Amino acid sequence: MSVKLTQFSKASGCGCKIAPAVLEEILSGCKQDVVFKNLLVGNETKDDAAVYELEDGNCIISTTDFFTPIVDDAFDFGKISACNAISDIYAMGGKPLMAVAILGWPVDKIPTEVAQQVIKGAQEICTKAGIPLAGGHSVDTQEPLFGLAVTGLIKKEHIKKNNAVKENDIFYITKPLGIGVLSTALKRGLLNEAHYQLLLEQTTTLNSIGEKLGSLSFVNAITDVTGFGFAGHLLEMLADTNLSASIKKESLPIMEAAKDYAKQFVFPDNTTRNYNAQSKHIMGMKDLDFIFYCDPQTSGGLLFSVDASYEKEMDEVLNSHQQFFAKVGTIISKQEKEIVFL
Repeated sequence: MSVKLTQFSKASGCGCKIAPAVLEEILSGCKQDVVFKNLLVGNETKDDAAVYELEDGNCIISTTDFFTPIVDDAFDFGKISACNAISDIYAMGGKPLMAVAILGWPVDKIPTEVAQQVIKGAQEICTKAGIPLAGGHSVDTQEPLFGLAVTGLIKKEHIKKNNAVKENDIFYITKPLGIGVLSTALKRGLLNEAHYQLLLEQTTTLNSIGEKLGSLSFVNAITDVTGFGFAGHLLEMLADTNLSASIKKESLPIMEAAKDYAKQFVFPDNTTRNYNAQSKHIMGMKDLDFIFYCDPQTSGGLLFSVDASYEKEMDEVLNSHQQFFAKVGTIISKQEKEIVFL
């Protein structure tokens, strides 16, 4: 039996995230009054994971991420979901230790052997990351969904928060944009095989360089670009900093294949929702720029800021690890808007 998983969900991958404005409304009344002194990173800065300090100078990183299918193939869906979830550990500068699975499955609509393939795909990625998929939890749902809860380890001095940027820092990104566009083309039956393989290559590449970035004192802040798009996650990095970001449009890496679909107005619904939430904070976004600047990425790259005086050293580290990267802009003094596209 051939099952097209994307036909069972209204949104794909990180594009199924609750819209930023709605999420803000939900969380606005959920602040904790109790202070936990060992909780070094909680939800106050919209960071990628929580960090809890142990007694020996090490810290535990905890995160969870799950979503509806971004591709039709069950094994590939499992791989992408696992890669996306593990990325949050790397985005803190840490080392993943183990994962447990989160599976929601419409058992009356999709055979159980398809769910089995999802789990096998996740196991393959966990093995590549050097961690066990140690268990999990499942529920009977209306739409298929899958993800992981991941535990990681990091030294306290290596923690990289998302909003620790400093003026004159250089911004780097480690994957091109456009995954949301390609996944929407797939859902609409427009994506060819070559472009599907491109989507798969990008979304199943682990952001393992993050562990190395955590050990570098001249790397100031890291996040990963996922459902809120490049602009949305950049805004989170600028939150409460009294700084702005200057981004060079021509430096932003965008997959050529995605540009072709964008010309046909193929993009996720969440792109528009991201735009509506983010555009008031942005200057220089024109015409169809929003399709990529607000494109919800699934298993996107790391976005991080580096002390400008260490640019050469940073380039050497990335090149030595054969890591794709682009330098897309800098941190500048506070402007009229938080993000300025040039």
